[in-house]
Amino acid sequence: MVKPLMLAPPLVFAGLAILFVWGMWRQDPSQLPTAFAGKDAPAVALSPLGSLPEFNDSDLRDGQVKLVNFWASWCAPCRVEHPNLEALSGQGVEILGVNYKDTPDKALKFLNSLGNPFARAGQDPQGQMALNWGVYGVPETFVVDGQGKVLMRYAGPLTEDVIAQKIRPLLPKASQ
Repeated sequence: MVKPLMLAPPLVFAGLAILFVWGMWRQDPSQLPTAFAGKDAPAVALSPLGSLPEFNDSDLRDGQVKLVNFWASWCAPCRVEHPNLEALSGQGVEILGVNYKDTPDKALKFLNSLGNPFARAGQDPQGQMALNWGVYGVPETFVVDGQGKVLMRYAGPLTEDVIAQKIRPLLPKASQ
């Protein structure tokens, strides 16, 4: 004969398993919210990356829309998105690169072999700027309007679909 208390552990486990699965599938992880949407971008605090032109806060507030891309040479998804960054750059979209927790030699070798889509770039060796921007991991890209306000954040590699559906529609709006 089965006692009612014997059913409790399997029922509790099944309930927790259902909640876990539901939680995993209810939100697209690339749509991680940012506390900075509609607010001023956090401060830019970077070290030089070789002889590449650096960027600072004033570069985010020059009237032109920008993408701020956090990347690293050791990041496989960064390699996947790189041709798409190059294409955007070739189409006149200004991209500012933040090299995250990387060594300058490896970062520069990455850019020399794959091309440099960044109008300006800097290094975040300790990850402090990334922490201030709320970056979970690389790659992550922020769309910043000409007044330095964050319009959106995309966590993960920029694919052609992501660019067409999420980034491109914001560019004209961000330029106003």
